[in-house]
Amino acid sequence: MSDNPTNPFEQMLKQAQDMAKAMNPGLENFSPKGFETLWPTMPKEVMEMMFGNTVNKDGLDAKTRLLLTLAGLTCQGAQADATLRQTVRHALEAGAKKQEIVETIGQMSVFAGIPAMTRALDLAQEVMGDNEDEDQ
Repeated sequence: MSDNPTNPFEQMLKQAQDMAKAMNPGLENFSPKGFETLWPTMPKEVMEMMFGNTVNKDGLDAKTRLLLTLAGLTCQGAQADATLRQTVRHALEAGAKKQEIVETIGQMSVFAGIPAMTRALDLAQEVMGDNEDEDQ
């Protein structure tokens, strides 16, 4: 990107970058690849409070919400590697079994296509591969 952007998108991006640098100069060299390490897996109780039944006691639990999030991320073409892996970790913490995660991703092949499903399964396997517990 040039110092003098010529189209509206470049201008907006440059303005956002300048604002981020002004608020926190460390953001100038921020890499999204390290974002995953900034937020460890939340305990199930915290997820229930934030995503589960605190607001709507009869609503969806955290596990279901996270499986729905995983479905949405798969439908987007599994482009957000860190977010998808993090969602799998959170879903496991919330009580999802490996089979439920695989089925959720597999079901999305109907909507997102086989390449998106395959990519999401590869990313999920990175997380679930270390966990040999068959009950998961």
